[in-house]
Amino acid sequence: MIEMIGNFGKGFKPPSYHEVRVKFLKLEVKRTMNFLSEYKEEWKKTGCTIMSDGWTHKKKRSIYNFLVNSPKGTVFLTSIDTSDISKTTDKVFEMLDDIVEQVGEDNVVQIVTDNAANYKAAGELLMEKRKKLFWTPCAAHCIDLILEDFEKKIKMHQTTITKGRKITTYIYSRTMVLSWLREFTRGKDLVRSAVTRFATAYLTLGCLHEHKGALINMFT
Repeated sequence: MIEMIGNFGKGFKPPSYHEVRVKFLKLEVKRTMNFLSEYKEEWKKTGCTIMSDGWTHKKKRSIYNFLVNSPKGTVFLTSIDTSDISKTTDKVFEMLDDIVEQVGEDNVVQIVTDNAANYKAAGELLMEKRKKLFWTPCAAHCIDLILEDFEKKIKMHQTTITKGRKITTYIYSRTMVLSWLREFTRGKDLVRSAVTRFATAYLTLGCLHEHKGALINMFT
């Protein structure tokens, strides 16, 4: 952007607040919709998958995002504010059914949601109404539930993860110790982000095991 301004030379007049939020915003929306139309044509040829993902804010405000996947790629479709919606089976069914209607029933091969009971029931209702598509539980959520059961129901896992959290909490809450850690592990961190919440605990344990020698040397 700065290079383009420089190429224009002296006397460049920046767009006004009104031009940016009205004229240019409308042009950008139009450009995005034209770009999306290419994907829509692909959906008609190959079919597509609707993928859903919920997110809840610390203040309990929640949104639900919908994306569409096809061989051409994945695109964001829409976001729904679900803060004031009771996520009963019927409400979830209505929400999913509306999204299928937007994309086009003939284009949708499957719809992917969380594996919670209300979403499972809503998926079954959707398959009853729309015979051409399948409801599929999210693999990441299934893995998350499995790992959660491991931690809660297997004593050895629970004890080991608790100890691992104590070690990482101690290190990451102290600036000097964290600096030493990165020195001894050559810049590598112990806490690793993951697609699933409970997978993070196991990936962190893997890091602790991998850097066990460096950690012993550091504490010594």
